[in-house]
Amino acid sequence: MRINIPETEQKRIVIVGGGFAGLTLAKSLRRSNYLVVLVDKNNYHQFQPLFYQVATAGLEPSSIVYPLRKMFQKNKNTFIRVTEVQKIEPELNRVITPFGILNYDYLVLAHGADTNYFGNKKIEKNVIPMKSVSEALALRNILFADFENALTSDDLSEKGAYLNIVIVGGGATGVEVAGALAEMRKQVIPKDYPELDGASIGIHLIQGADCLLSGMSTEASTAALKFLEGLGVEVQLNARVIDYDGEHLALQDGSSIAAKKVIWAAGISGNFIEGLPKNSITGGNRLKVNEFNQVLNLENIFAIGDIASMQSETYPYGHPQVAQVAMQQAKNLSVNFKNKLNDKGPVPFIYKDLGTMATIGRKKAVCDLGFWKFQGTFAWLVWLFVHLLQLIGFKNKLFVFLNWVWNYMFYDQSLRLIIKPKNQKRANDIAKRERQSSPR
Repeated sequence: MRINIPETEQKRIVIVGGGFAGLTLAKSLRRSNYLVVLVDKNNYHQFQPLFYQVATAGLEPSSIVYPLRKMFQKNKNTFIRVTEVQKIEPELNRVITPFGILNYDYLVLAHGADTNYFGNKKIEKNVIPMKSVSEALALRNILFADFENALTSDDLSEKGAYLNIVIVGGGATGVEVAGALAEMRKQVIPKDYPELDGASIGIHLIQGADCLLSGMSTEASTAALKFLEGLGVEVQLNARVIDYDGEHLALQDGSSIAAKKVIWAAGISGNFIEGLPKNSITGGNRLKVNEFNQVLNLENIFAIGDIASMQSETYPYGHPQVAQVAMQQAKNLSVNFKNKLNDKGPVPFIYKDLGTMATIGRKKAVCDLGFWKFQGTFAWLVWLFVHLLQLIGFKNKLFVFLNWVWNYMFYDQSLRLIIKPKNQKRANDIAKRERQSSPR
């Protein structure tokens, strides 16, 4: 059985994944003479850099997602299919989905990466990831449910475990989550939970390396550590997690932390799809690509974004897995697809590093922009401006801006809701199925 897509004389490009890379490519090709099919397991694009604000009740989920079909309403050459890719058959130029076969002339893999647990199944089972809106919402539920549980517990050790929050991973996600939680402890908890002593809420950030934000400058790393410690976050560097049973987090040095919840932000690994040759896959499940984003050993399959590893002298391990790389690769690939129609040669991809930034609470952020590195309030304002511009849709931009203004003035958002599904078992099954599915 084939997925119902109109048969035309146009060459068909199938894009797997509606994240930054896949969406940018589809948008760039919507007025081209290709038939474009965008495949994703969700019917919306999600703005990953702001997941942590959903998780900490700073934003509603609807503010950072955008329906894919709404984006392409006026483009007759673009088709959306909400499904998963189970297998690729390169020799037959087709992908296999639960709904049938989808043929292609060109296949672009932009299905991104998921949380990396480094092979530890016990940790994978018990920690809280944050790679999707649904996972961010789950974290929000757990955070506030545990505050409620702490109020009703008369056992001091159990109460402490409910109140302890551990974040593993000192990259941008870990740092931003830790900062947001510290601000919540200072500004929100005294209002909502006056019976709780804010000082009893422990926020621990565990980092395996000897610095935070290892992909940024020394100045940024030092400032981030200073900001977090100023907010009362207990930062442990050169600390490696070896186990977590849902109650106690064990570290390599023999110490442990009693905590009912551990937020895992320690790394990512490419989503695996069956059917690709092993010699096209490199470390971290990324796909080896040449300077044109063509997957090595495959003629008409391309990869862009987090899943692609384009190795060079400048980037021996591939480009950083960030949104800017994904969008720039997508735009370059769209140019090359258009060049094919005009019998022109492909243009090699050259990454233009526009800078890196991370926020650590109110008026605290770090920015590395080329030769200009700065921290503090101005960096925070730049971070707000850049992320607001990157959001899709005027309505989303407006709502997020109004939320930020309100939060800055009053720090009292009414989003601290514990939303429990009526059928918990079914909700767990759906969440499990989402984690196991490959395209993002």
